[in-house]
Amino acid sequence: MSRSLTVAAAQLGPVGRDEDRASVVDRLIALLRQAHQRGAVLVVFPELALTTFFPRWWMDDPAQADVWFETEMPGPATKPLFDEAARLGVGFSLGYAELTPDGHHYNTQVLVERDGSIVATYRKVHIPGHASHEPWRPFQHLERYYFEPGPEGFGVWPALDGQIGMMICNDRRWPETYRVMGLQGVEMILCGYNTPIHYPPDPSQDPLAGFHNQLVMQAGAYQNGTWVVASAKGGLEEGVVHLAQSCVIAPSGQVVAQALSAGDEVVVADCDLEWCSRYKDTLFDFDRYRRPEHYGDITARRGVSLEGGS
Repeated sequence: MSRSLTVAAAQLGPVGRDEDRASVVDRLIALLRQAHQRGAVLVVFPELALTTFFPRWWMDDPAQADVWFETEMPGPATKPLFDEAARLGVGFSLGYAELTPDGHHYNTQVLVERDGSIVATYRKVHIPGHASHEPWRPFQHLERYYFEPGPEGFGVWPALDGQIGMMICNDRRWPETYRVMGLQGVEMILCGYNTPIHYPPDPSQDPLAGFHNQLVMQAGAYQNGTWVVASAKGGLEEGVVHLAQSCVIAPSGQVVAQALSAGDEVVVADCDLEWCSRYKDTLFDFDRYRRPEHYGDITARRGVSLEGGS
């Protein structure tokens, strides 16, 4: 018996520094409608989807960047997206810069159910880049200057008839991201990202940007028996080329759908959530193969103590 969830990675092309929220939300709604027409009941938008990728610029006073942060979700600019999604009966996840009432700055992703209600908010754990002015770079990556690491860690929530987790951009490069959610029974991980293809600290990695992007997500999906849906903001944005390659990856590690462009594009796949159990209950049965108490019989036969003696 299958549990099919039709999902869309809603890739964005560049968002200019002067592009206002309303015009970006109009683009998101257009992608949402396309996804709905193709049968999707869940749409994944990119990291920092509402604005340009502002951490590429140094500002002496970081509070100057607060103009790019959301103080409520939904707010006046984003409520039309929530309303249209609820009207269509489509859930979504959305990445944005969050300024909390008590003054914390997070790189955040929200998960919204098909009725428009907020299921969960995730705040990025692995903050990349640098925290000081580095003018030698052709562009900067100042996430560590503008954002704090999320304090809650990685969660998994019952939503859209499955067990859904979230991660943001650099999180996808770390194996513990997937494992923490895998141990909570995750069946689908939603990921938004903004990834410059040029990496100034080591340009030798530039030709491998696309390979590394998929390598980590395919490995994480396979080793934890989960779907991964990844949505990029790609193309040439404010002089910086960003990786596209939005995709859907199966629990087998196979890429089952991928973007063909670096612009606004919808990538749709039918995802059977029961496929997860083929891996969670066989090769990657953590309880069976990794829990120390399950080694008792064999260690006793061999005269080995779990405390280190013999």
